[in-house]
Amino acid sequence: ALSKDEVVWDMYCGIGTIGMVASKKVKKVIGVELNKDAVRDAIENAKINNIKNIRFYNEDAAEFMVRYTEEFREQDDKVNVVVMDPPRAGSDERFISSVAALLPEKVVYISCNPETLARDLKTFKKYKYGVKKVVPVDMFPFTTHVETVVLMSKVK
Repeated sequence: ALSKDEVVWDMYCGIGTIGMVASKKVKKVIGVELNKDAVRDAIENAKINNIKNIRFYNEDAAEFMVRYTEEFREQDDKVNVVVMDPPRAGSDERFISSVAALLPEKVVYISCNPETLARDLKTFKKYKYGVKKVVPVDMFPFTTHVETVVLMSKVK
């Protein structure tokens, strides 16, 4: 449920697939990824697909959140949705508190590790974000691994 006036931040974006899919429905997407090769591929993917409303940063997601939160606030470019797809180790308090400081209406957490997801959801709860919907996705049949997509929003 995205709209043309929304700004999406795609954190831990890899080659930018999720952000590029979202870009068709929103005003702007910012993708952040630590892996330099993945960012290079994301930029190339955006060019190949003629997507002009997406920008990629080669930076640690938590560092980006801390450094750029104020810059984007000053540009009056409210972040409406944060999509995060962290590694198996999950995220951390610093990143989650920075997400909460942005006050996005929605946070979409994509996880490949139920244990770190549960831990991180507890941290989000501390910052008044509640789970609205959970969708498990069995991408690896006949294994114990499952991807989980969680939609959260600010609790009022």
